[in-house]
Amino acid sequence: MSLEEFHRNFRSDLQTTIAERVEAGEGPFPSEELVFAEKVMEHVADTGICDEPTICHWNGKVGNAKLRITGYALSSDETALDLFVTHYFGTEELQDLADSDATTTASEGVRFLFRAASGNLDAKIDPTHPVRDLVATIRSRWSEIDRLRVFVITDGKTKTKRFSNKEVHNKMVAVEAMDIERLFRHTDGKPRDELAVSFVQSIGRPLPCVHVPDPDADYEYALTAIPGQLIRDLYLRFGSRLLEANVRTFLGAKRAVNKGIVETLRTEPEHFLAFNNGLVLVCDEAAFERAEDGNLGLSFLKGLQIVNGGQTTSSIYFASRDDRTIDLSHVMVPAKIIILKGSQDDARERLISNVSRYANSQNAVKMSDLSANRPFHVQLEKLANETWCPDGATRWFYERADGAYNVMLLRDGNTPAKRRKLQEMIPPKRKLKKNDIAKYHESWRGKPNQVAMAGEKNFAAFMSAIDDDPTIVPNPLDARWYRAMIAKVILFKAIESMIKTKDAKETFRQAWVNIATYVVSVAADRLGDRLDLEQIWMRQGISSGLRDLLWDWAVIVNAEFNRIAPGQQISEVAKRPDTWAKVRAADYPMTQRGISEMRTS
Repeated sequence: MSLEEFHRNFRSDLQTTIAERVEAGEGPFPSEELVFAEKVMEHVADTGICDEPTICHWNGKVGNAKLRITGYALSSDETALDLFVTHYFGTEELQDLADSDATTTASEGVRFLFRAASGNLDAKIDPTHPVRDLVATIRSRWSEIDRLRVFVITDGKTKTKRFSNKEVHNKMVAVEAMDIERLFRHTDGKPRDELAVSFVQSIGRPLPCVHVPDPDADYEYALTAIPGQLIRDLYLRFGSRLLEANVRTFLGAKRAVNKGIVETLRTEPEHFLAFNNGLVLVCDEAAFERAEDGNLGLSFLKGLQIVNGGQTTSSIYFASRDDRTIDLSHVMVPAKIIILKGSQDDARERLISNVSRYANSQNAVKMSDLSANRPFHVQLEKLANETWCPDGATRWFYERADGAYNVMLLRDGNTPAKRRKLQEMIPPKRKLKKNDIAKYHESWRGKPNQVAMAGEKNFAAFMSAIDDDPTIVPNPLDARWYRAMIAKVILFKAIESMIKTKDAKETFRQAWVNIATYVVSVAADRLGDRLDLEQIWMRQGISSGLRDLLWDWAVIVNAEFNRIAPGQQISEVAKRPDTWAKVRAADYPMTQRGISEMRTS
């Protein structure tokens, strides 16, 4: 697929999504630009670049200075904030966006951040606008926020993807473009290309190393030691994307291994190299050059992933962030680097999976992140491809591998007529990703605060739950389970669609997906097996009676959030472990009148 084809396909999918939303009653709101922004922001979150995003369009002026944001993503601990600003062309042909225009767009978001941190934006914002919650958070949490980024999201093509940092109140703000070319690279299966480091640029010299090339193997090997400050900087820049192939997530400083790491960093940083087992990394490319002493050094890595040592990496970052007395200048971290050589993507991914698996085999760990080829996903993909909706003409699509839907459209829709026919048979609204299944499944399973963590965090928890309790899903999956699963998807989407309509926005001002998540959990808790999911599957929708009941419950859930934490962002309150117990305890009036999906016995 070429970049131009990807642009046309993306725009076609965008138009289809807008048509679907208009048909669902959302009317002309949101605009084409905001739907585009929403799709791109969701993609950025899905790839692990940011946390769950929130659409929050606001623009204004302070003096002659224009301020604007289209959305934001705030980390669960409120220490990392990303702002999104759009530069949207909306043209059929791909446009170039000059770097000067991209930086001008970014400056609108930087100015917003500056004014919000200064505390002089309140008078410029309508008291009912949801952006006020973000402004209040920025002002109150400013001293704790240590990673700030402004993304320019555009359907054009930029020459530069990362621009010079901006300074706001003694904090550095990274400025990036998420353009159509970068989206294409991700969809084309190359998101790791962005994870690159030049040691010469970062620390002024190549790293001393032992290099073991092998012309007959599908990898090369290097052994080195990486400065602790560089480990911190890499985690600050890339976050959990560095650990994508790592089978464990950061488990917290209370675990003995992490407490030991932190203690060494505080009291014996010069002994870190001796005490720590180090990291295992894989990378797609590496470069070597001679150092000043004539010895071979490692100068560049591209497509790097930490497959073992996620605890070490996270501990170094969080310990130095939370304790400013920790000096990383004397910390060196041992590192074993596997340099992939094969050109076949499947073979490379298989090698990464096995390196991660065996590098971690000294501890009993789950393989949650190494999941695309697991039986659950393979079986689900097969069921989606073979199970037709009751009309016999349409079906759902399970995207086991990122970009598979677009690949299918390109492969089988090689003419405009064939593409339209495919989109009628499998519309974009019926495309489901792995994270989507985790969201809908776990909402029904009564885990709304976990679902609110969103993206990879909820997905990893879902897969771990399947590993720990084989009764959660059948093995093998069967058609009955699949139909019930799709019914839960339909139920969730129906709630979300209701509370996002133009008329509903006076009641539901923010966090629609979180409210829908909690309403689904309430429905599962209150209705459970009495709700006939097979009927929902057969109808591919819900009855007006059930819709009215869920609307009433959504109003109650929304009110509970406002009661529990008035003035706070629902998206953050929803993540708290005790929120579900409080929402669940509310009174939800029950009626069975007009609800055909309710079983009588």
